[in-house]
Amino acid sequence: MADSTAAVASKASEPNRWMILFFSILSMVAVANFQYGWTLFVPPLQKHLKQEQALIQVTFTVFVLLETWLVPFEGWLVDKFGPRLLVMLGGVLAGLGWVGSGKSESLTALYLSYAVAGVGAGIVYGTAVGSALKWFPDHRGLAAGLTAAGFGAGSAFTVAPIANMIASAGYQAAFIRWGIIQGVTVIAAALFLKAPPPNWLPGTWTPEKAGGEVKKRQTTADFTSGEMAATPHFWLMYVMMAMVATGGLMATAQLNPMAVDFKVDRVPVSLLWLTMPALTFALSADRLVNGLCRPFWGWISDHIGREKTMTVAFGLEAVAIFVLIKFAHNPVLFVIFSAFTFFGWGEIYSLFPATCGDFFGRKHATANYGFLYTAKGTASVFVPIGSALAAGKAFDFRADFLLVLGGLLVLFALFVAPTALRLELGRNTKAILLALAGVLITYGIILTVVPTVWTPFHAKFTLPKTGWAGVFRIAIFFDVAAAVLAFFVLRRMKAPVPRVVSGVAQHLAPAKVRGVA
Repeated sequence: MADSTAAVASKASEPNRWMILFFSILSMVAVANFQYGWTLFVPPLQKHLKQEQALIQVTFTVFVLLETWLVPFEGWLVDKFGPRLLVMLGGVLAGLGWVGSGKSESLTALYLSYAVAGVGAGIVYGTAVGSALKWFPDHRGLAAGLTAAGFGAGSAFTVAPIANMIASAGYQAAFIRWGIIQGVTVIAAALFLKAPPPNWLPGTWTPEKAGGEVKKRQTTADFTSGEMAATPHFWLMYVMMAMVATGGLMATAQLNPMAVDFKVDRVPVSLLWLTMPALTFALSADRLVNGLCRPFWGWISDHIGREKTMTVAFGLEAVAIFVLIKFAHNPVLFVIFSAFTFFGWGEIYSLFPATCGDFFGRKHATANYGFLYTAKGTASVFVPIGSALAAGKAFDFRADFLLVLGGLLVLFALFVAPTALRLELGRNTKAILLALAGVLITYGIILTVVPTVWTPFHAKFTLPKTGWAGVFRIAIFFDVAAAVLAFFVLRRMKAPVPRVVSGVAQHLAPAKVRGVA
C-alpha cells in the first residue's frame, strides 16, 4: 500500500509533459526567423555591402553548418546537464547573432555574427527535438512534428512585420530589434524546460503497446552515437535526409531572389480574402504550411509507418518543385506552388527524428538525432552553389573541398575502417586522423567566413548558367531518389538490435527479427 501511495505521489509531482512541449515549441518559434526570415535580408544586404548574391548566400551556409554540425556535441551536453541552462545560453547567442548582423559592415563581420546565431539556434533546435523524443515515446512522430512545426511555421506571422520594418527602417534595425525580441523569448521559455527521469514512461504505456507498422520498427535498446553510426540504417537515413534537405534549403534561401528574377515579387496577390505582394504572401504561406505539415506527416507516420510516409511526402515535393519552376512567372501560382513545395519538404524534421528514436532508443536521443541532423548542414553547402549555377557565375570551391575531405577522414577513422574494412586502427593512428580532419574542417570553416585566407591550391570555377529550372532539377532528382530508397531499401531493412560479439557491441539485424511486411 505504501509503495502504491508513493508511486501515485511520484506521478503527481511529475511536470506536465504537454506544458514542457509547449515551451519547447515556443523556443523553436523564437529562432525560426534566423533561417526562414533570412531571404528577406538578401537583397538589402547585397545592396549595402555591394557584394554578389552568391557571397551573401554563404552567410546562410555558415549559419546552417553551425546550426547543425555542432548539435551532436550540444546534444551530449543536454543529455548530461539538462536542457534549461543550455537553452538559455542558446537564446543569448541567437539574439547576439542577429544584433551583430545588424551592425556588420563587411562580409566577414556578417559571417561571424550569423555563425554565432547558428550556434544558438542549434542548441535550441537540438534540445527541443530531443525533449520531444524523450517525453513522448507513445506519440513520437506527432511530438517531433509539433516541435519541428514551431521552427517551420514560427516565422509565418512575423514575415510581414519584418518585411515592413526592413522597408521603413532598414534591414539593420530589423536585425537588431527582432534579435533582442527573439533572444529574450528563448530565455523565458527555457525556464520551463526539464528532462524526464531515467527510465520514465508515460502512464501505463510500454514499447510493446505501440501498434501497427511502428511497433515492428521500435527498439527497446539504447544505442550510443558511436554504436548508432556503426549501423547501415544511420548512413542510409543520413544520405536520404541530405538529399531531401537540399531542395528545401534552396527554396528557403532563394525564394526572394527567384521572385525578383521572375518579376513577381511586388505583384499584389489576393487569396483567401487577403491581399499582399506575391513574395510576402508566399513567404507567409510557406512558413505556415511548412509548420502544419510536420505534425501532419508525423501523425500519419505513427499509423502507417515512417518509410511509407517518406515515400509519399518526398514524391510530392518532387512534383511541387517541378510545377513551381514551370509556373513561377504567374504570381498566384508562385504563391500556391511554393507553399506546396514546403508541404512536401518540412516533414523530414518530424519523420527522421522519429525514425531515429525508433531505431536507436531514447537515452541518447538528443545526441543521436544531433548527428543525423548534420545532414541538413551538408545540404546547405549546395545553396550558394545553386545561386552561382542559376546566374552562371564563378564559385570558389576551396572551402567545400576542405570540409568534404575532413568529413571523409572522420568517416573513415570512426566507421569505415573498423566496420566495413575490419581494420583495427591504433589509438595514436586514430587520434592523428581525427586531428587532421579537425584541422581541415576548421580551415574550411575559417575560409568560408574569411574568403581571403591563403590556401596552397585554387578551386575557383565558372559554372554553367542553368537558370533556376536547372538548379531545381537537381533537387527533383534527389527527392525522387530518396523516395525510392525509403520504399525499396529502408523499409525492407530490419530494425537494428544490439548484440555483443567478443566484448564489442555490434548492431546487426538477425534473421529472426521481424521486418516490415
